[in-house]
Amino acid sequence: MKYEFNRIERKWQDRWAKENCYHAETGGDKPKFYALVEFPYPSGQGLHVGHARPYTAMDVVARKRRMDGYNVLFPMGYDAFGLPTENYAIKNHIHPAKVTHDNIANFTKQLKMLGYSFDWDRVVDTTDPKYYKWTQWIFLQLFKKGLAYKTSMPVNWCTSCKCVLANEEVVNGVCERCGSEVIRKEKSQWMLKITEYAQRLIDDLDQVDFIERVKIQQKNWIGRSTGAEVTFPTTQGDDLVIYTTRPDTLFGATYMVLSPEHPYIARWKNAIGNWDQVTAYVEAAARKSDFERTELAKEKTGVKLEGVAGINPVNGKKIPIFISDYVLVSYGTGAIMAVPAHDDRDWEFAKKFGCEIIEVVQGGDIEKAAFTLKDDTGIMVNSDFLNGLTVKEAIPVMKKWLEEKGIGHEKVNYKLRDWVFSRQRYWGEPIPLVHCDKCGWVPLPEEQLPLLLPEVSSYEPTDNGESPLATMTDWVNTTCPCCGGPAQRETDTMPQWAGSSWYFLRYMDPHDDKSLASQEALRYWGQVDWYNGGMEHTTLHLLYSRFWHKFLYDLGVVPYAEPYHKRTSHGMILGEGGEKMSKSRGNVVNPNDVVAQYGADTMRMYIMFIGDFEKAAAWSDNAVKGCKRFLDRIWNLAEQVTPAEAYGKENEALLHKTIKKVSDDIENMKFNTAIAALMTLTNQFYDKGVNQAEFRTMLQLLSPFAPHMADELWERFGWEGMASTSAWPAYDESKTVASEVTIAVQVGGKLKTTVTVATDSDQDAVLAAVTAEAKIAKLMEGKELVKVIHVPNKLVNLILKPKA
Repeated sequence: MKYEFNRIERKWQDRWAKENCYHAETGGDKPKFYALVEFPYPSGQGLHVGHARPYTAMDVVARKRRMDGYNVLFPMGYDAFGLPTENYAIKNHIHPAKVTHDNIANFTKQLKMLGYSFDWDRVVDTTDPKYYKWTQWIFLQLFKKGLAYKTSMPVNWCTSCKCVLANEEVVNGVCERCGSEVIRKEKSQWMLKITEYAQRLIDDLDQVDFIERVKIQQKNWIGRSTGAEVTFPTTQGDDLVIYTTRPDTLFGATYMVLSPEHPYIARWKNAIGNWDQVTAYVEAAARKSDFERTELAKEKTGVKLEGVAGINPVNGKKIPIFISDYVLVSYGTGAIMAVPAHDDRDWEFAKKFGCEIIEVVQGGDIEKAAFTLKDDTGIMVNSDFLNGLTVKEAIPVMKKWLEEKGIGHEKVNYKLRDWVFSRQRYWGEPIPLVHCDKCGWVPLPEEQLPLLLPEVSSYEPTDNGESPLATMTDWVNTTCPCCGGPAQRETDTMPQWAGSSWYFLRYMDPHDDKSLASQEALRYWGQVDWYNGGMEHTTLHLLYSRFWHKFLYDLGVVPYAEPYHKRTSHGMILGEGGEKMSKSRGNVVNPNDVVAQYGADTMRMYIMFIGDFEKAAAWSDNAVKGCKRFLDRIWNLAEQVTPAEAYGKENEALLHKTIKKVSDDIENMKFNTAIAALMTLTNQFYDKGVNQAEFRTMLQLLSPFAPHMADELWERFGWEGMASTSAWPAYDESKTVASEVTIAVQVGGKLKTTVTVATDSDQDAVLAAVTAEAKIAKLMEGKELVKVIHVPNKLVNLILKPKA
């Protein structure tokens, strides 16, 4: 019979929706399982195979867990505010609200087309006022606790999107969203004090089951280091405080470097003899992104401040002060001491600008390169009271000396910066604050939430860097909730990451209008049991959502400190030939086309079979056809099934092995090897025949991967319910091991034959079987058996010699 996949898949998609097979209920006696996949943004392009990989993977896991008897929460929603949607709207001259509505509809249709078992009763949309009411509420709590503040600072400015970007949104010096140049610009911004949680964000990684590379990336981005803050006097009377992880090298500090944005530069204007040269460099640095400025491989540039000098506090020597763009005002104190003998970057800078290089750690040739070793093999020299100590010994000695002299102290530092939280764009959550000349920044009363985003006809970003909302005077002008006087609303909006920082909580109770989620739901569902997302989000969504969650935990809103118990990640699907999929290359694979030609089950099967889930894999049209042929073989196999209520002897062992293999592989995200096991089982059924009991188990194992076909064949055999809602098959551990094994028989180390014996037979039993073989018996005639070498279940080697 022909496999009419289009008709069959439409039938089951309608039936699943009608029967609501995948609805999760809070409470009950079943074990619960909360599976989550990354929050998509419907920006206009629709679903692509890159999205489909993590969705399919978690759908396979969720379907298998339901069959295991779990109460599974597997929800879907849309991160619809932010730049992707707004940029698409501007490019195509369509209002962002319409773009969002149309693309959510398209995205939903595609997700249902692929048979994902999402709980569609729990869909959330960040642009829904019922949702962003609680996003605004969380922001107000951050503001009230002093964790949201406004400050003027150099920011990353996208020249195309015309808005501020967080450091995490700048990739290789360009905008993560549009790829355009990012420059530095001074702007007043709302900030969130994520740095207040830096240490907890590191420490609590020990409480969760994240894959190691995710933990490493989180720790590296937070960037904890231990060192000392040291005060360097200057000839202008001002003190420069620097942070260093190598206080042991202070005697080797021969110059200082300030960030071009450092406030002392303007203060010292009258003392600096080369002011024009300095201001020209400052202006040039402002046009560079942080990435460009700190790139290790770039040529070192800078300007010496003529007429101003620093003083090394450990020896009283005057040392020159430079400005250079590789020092950021946002990291540390915006000033560094330079030890060129023992730092690669400082060495290159010193060589270029003719600075003194003093060796303070013995062991290298500082004329050729910096000597950067900091373990017990480095011995201190030219360092007064540190001479003769190892580097490890010298560091605590110097810290103690600095504290005793009152010129320094031990310090823990982080690379993590506070989160830039405002955008000068239209399509985002309005910030629920007003500014009053008398009262300052005042929060809206919570009963006035949500503060609705006003309808506008012009939503394009302005050339002056202000939000489009700033021109809406009727909306902007309001009264102060505190004193009743005139006030103005904040016209910046929240970034895309606001709504996605807590959506996993709303899924638990999406229709609650009294709180972001009820305490009953929060206590029942607890942490997300398993969250799968891209590695590109480990310094964005993962970090931000962990921060917001910890804040809500401190407020007593949520009953657990970490949002996700387990976090895995997937590799990208590349275009044919191994290049990244992109419209410009013309190699983007549209799921609609694949489904139309081969069916949703084929696409699901191929996405899971394409390779190691954690690694990148290249798309192959020929391999897609191979998965279609495999499903066709299963469909045709149904015609060969014979009646039976139990496994047959020939297939029993392989069936138990396959159940165990597929079960373990799904839990370990080894989907490709699980499918390979199903292919092996199918081959055996063709070779040795298959009965109803065996085929029923086959369909249950197939169901998470190809649910439409599995349910259709299940129904055709007249079995109760559906394959996808039946119980996951159990295996007998004792039957996963073959009862018999074929071993090699050697005589004098040379293979002579093989013999079949019971698995785990002892040496005597094996020897009895071997010597009963006619070929071996003949070889043993007239010879004495002097030694037996037995490797259980593998081989036996007989050592013979002629009888005396």
